[in-house]
Amino acid sequence: MSEHDDDAGGGPAVGTRWFELAVAGLLMAAAVIVIVDSRRVGTGWDEFDGPRSGYFPFYIGCLLLAASGWVFVRQVLAWRRADPTFARRAQLASVWSITWPMAVFVAGVQWLGIYVSSFALIAYFMVRHGRYRWLLAGAVALGVPLFFFVVFERWFLVSLPKGPLEALLGL
Repeated sequence: MSEHDDDAGGGPAVGTRWFELAVAGLLMAAAVIVIVDSRRVGTGWDEFDGPRSGYFPFYIGCLLLAASGWVFVRQVLAWRRADPTFARRAQLASVWSITWPMAVFVAGVQWLGIYVSSFALIAYFMVRHGRYRWLLAGAVALGVPLFFFVVFERWFLVSLPKGPLEALLGL
């Protein structure tokens, strides 16, 4: 039985090769962005002020580019070898069931504000993954954003992103 065959533990496995190539590629792209922008703001050493604002980010970007490039090349050179198991499909489904609501939450903050988005996320996770009843989930999902509203908006006077509901309530 090979590493990618089905088994009782959650379906066929997904290998590490494509994940490592994808992450290495994304990190290389991020490193190039850092390097280019660091060059734009200056990477040299000023005689009076010391390092310019892009000095340290430039070298961090160079290190990140070298490290992620090494991972990428190593994966390409090892292409003919067996691809070790990264995760079973059931494990990836479990991770995905947490990831997509978080992505919806982050996008929702832009349109609904952090408090309404937090309410929806907490209620969803409590009902879907915690298997709590709607009444308890609703109470907790309402209480947590209210608590953080009082702490941030009233006590610390730090305004967090608000949406149309808060505007309607005059908050």
